[in-house]
Amino acid sequence: MNKTDEIASTHLGKKSEGSEIYNPSLLVAIPRFENRKQYNIPDDNLPFEGWDVWHAYEFSAMTQNGVPVTRLLKLKYNCTSKFLVESKSLKLYLNSYNMTRFGSNISECLKICKEKIEKDLSEKLETIVEAHFIENDAKRIEVFQSFTNIMSCADEKTLIVDKFKEAPELLKTVETNQEQTYHLMFDSLRSNCRVTHQPDFGDLFVYYKSKKHILEESLVKYLSSFRSEFHFHEECCEMIYKRLFDLLDKDDELFVCALYTRRGGIDICPARWSKNCIVNDVFELTDIRKFARGSIKQ
Repeated sequence: MNKTDEIASTHLGKKSEGSEIYNPSLLVAIPRFENRKQYNIPDDNLPFEGWDVWHAYEFSAMTQNGVPVTRLLKLKYNCTSKFLVESKSLKLYLNSYNMTRFGSNISECLKICKEKIEKDLSEKLETIVEAHFIENDAKRIEVFQSFTNIMSCADEKTLIVDKFKEAPELLKTVETNQEQTYHLMFDSLRSNCRVTHQPDFGDLFVYYKSKKHILEESLVKYLSSFRSEFHFHEECCEMIYKRLFDLLDKDDELFVCALYTRRGGIDICPARWSKNCIVNDVFELTDIRKFARGSIKQ
């Protein structure tokens, strides 16, 4: 077991009682450098910008009078942080709010919880973490409506997928006469937790602008090759980004986002983009409230 897996195993794979009272010591930070090193991603010169966005669908606390307060909690922090938060530790930490009383009313309770969550996570991950409670789940909208499923570009009758460990050699490009933009999605991304080996499912979104065309069938084969990989969500997003980044020309725009299905009431939505890609112009993503699964109009 390497150092990262050892740290991640603090809670994973073990019976944990959690805490009935607020307990920030439950949080576990995972260093990013180990997996990045394997893919030639230098921490001091990242080839991308991006966030890790988490949605906790079952956050709950109480007021001083014992009134329950439940909201969808959205968290965001920059991919430049040295650490990511281990998911089970975050779940246990957030659950420690369930029976803890904060504030004289609902508004005050949420304000105190937001301040504590931002402070605890920012200190643990040594970066700025933003927290936002979403009041009305019904207002959420999807921001990737214009993306085309790459399976519609593939011939299912002739497509053969037979590699299920990450295989970048499957990716193929052709040169085109002029720069074009591509908005693609793959709804069958699967990888596995590197500690528990439980499967993780998600949708992957890729935008790029280039004279090179990444053949869609080759992208299907490559993304399918993650089915037997064992990595954290954030690592998979960076691995995919780096492989596509290496294929394209250095001035091309590239954006990769993975929206994973929630487990235990939490989902993780990492996004990475090239430094010349102005994501707010393309996707309006700079506001934490207008991103991915938890997008809302406010």
